Amino acid sequence: MYENEIRTWLKDSRTKAVQLLQKLVQEPSRRGQEGSAQAIVVEKCRQLGLEIDLWEIGDEQLRNHPHFYCDRKDFKGNPNLVAIKRGTGSGKSIILNGHIDVVPEGDHSAWQDEPYSGRLMDGKVFGRGTTDMKGGNVSLLLAIEAIVESGIQLKGDVIFQSVIEEESGGAGTLAAVMRGYKADGAIIPEPTNMKLFPLQQGSMWFRLIVTGKSAHGGTRYEGVSAIDKAVVVMKEIKQLEQVRNEPLRHSLYKNVPIPVPINIGSLTSGNWPSSVPDTAVLEGRFGIAPTETMEEAQMSLIQLIEAMNERDEWFKEKPIILEWFGARWLPGSLETNHPLMKTIGTYYEKVRGKEPVVEASPWATDGGYLSTVGSTPVVVFGPGETKLAHDANEYIEVDKMMQAAEIIALTIIDWCEAEQN
Repeated sequence: MYENEIRTWLKDSRTKAVQLLQKLVQEPSRRGQEGSAQAIVVEKCRQLGLEIDLWEIGDEQLRNHPHFYCDRKDFKGNPNLVAIKRGTGSGKSIILNGHIDVVPEGDHSAWQDEPYSGRLMDGKVFGRGTTDMKGGNVSLLLAIEAIVESGIQLKGDVIFQSVIEEESGGAGTLAAVMRGYKADGAIIPEPTNMKLFPLQQGSMWFRLIVTGKSAHGGTRYEGVSAIDKAVVVMKEIKQLEQVRNEPLRHSLYKNVPIPVPINIGSLTSGNWPSSVPDTAVLEGRFGIAPTETMEEAQMSLIQLIEAMNERDEWFKEKPIILEWFGARWLPGSLETNHPLMKTIGTYYEKVRGKEPVVEASPWATDGGYLSTVGSTPVVVFGPGETKLAHDANEYIEVDKMMQAAEIIALTIIDWCEAEQN
């Protein structure tokens, strides 16, 4: 009923949409610097007549929550935003959740343009954060604006969230849940390349300290290299990864070679070329399956390390030390036949003329906080591409950003129910 109205409005608003994205990208919003970009979003929400809730997170209640995993000391000047389009009542509510923070731009020489240029070229907008995930956030705002400008009154509430701190563990979304924001469904427009992700893995960081015995490099046989022992540990971790992934060989993972990876991201050891290193420190990311708890995932690594410490003669004397530190992301899962999946799938087909690809997410999102802590069903669906996120020359295709906005707008209207004129 409203499809032509929404499509026409979005078609006429393409230039305005690009300008909004460029404006957002040109305000760098790295960790601790989210405020200026967030201010642009706040102003847009005010223009749309939304009810604004803007607050600084970080109170003791949040910091004492069992799922708060963040080393950030100060959130001042970088607020969370929730903006609500109130319904008339009796309709289902929906959360539209996006994060405003971006990762650092890395080596500037690897970029063809300045990392925050927001340049439009060949139907693409370039710059840090375009695909992860300011382009998706613009899709959300466009969807809301299309509904507002078309004069469509909804029965259910639309709860737009622009949160901080997603890239470092999800404290912004957790704070929104603790503030009472829950709904009958949620969409997160992370860069899925227009696929639907009902499952999201979680992840957590770990540290392994491996001890050796120092010696002169000329008589290295008198020592025990911590690096050599670390290699033994890494081989065991690779085997654990295979064991953990074997049960996950089903349809949603058919295009994902390793559903829940265990990644060793850093190895530091030694301080002198002519010395046998006596300590090696491994740090990594441990994937959590959508269907398991964080504690269950932790136990699999704990048991591996305990077993190595028991059977290896050297590790009996010098046990491997396991530590959990830093950021963690909760897993999330939704049935593929859930009404929200069916609704967004219906409008995906109408807009794109084909069935959506449904997969499990290869990475973690804030969806775990919404679903696990907030009891809100979550679908992850967005216009960006994973391979471009966190890389130099990041960009988003404007056509896909506009298509995502159309799909989301029609999903909102159906899900929240439009009042009949």
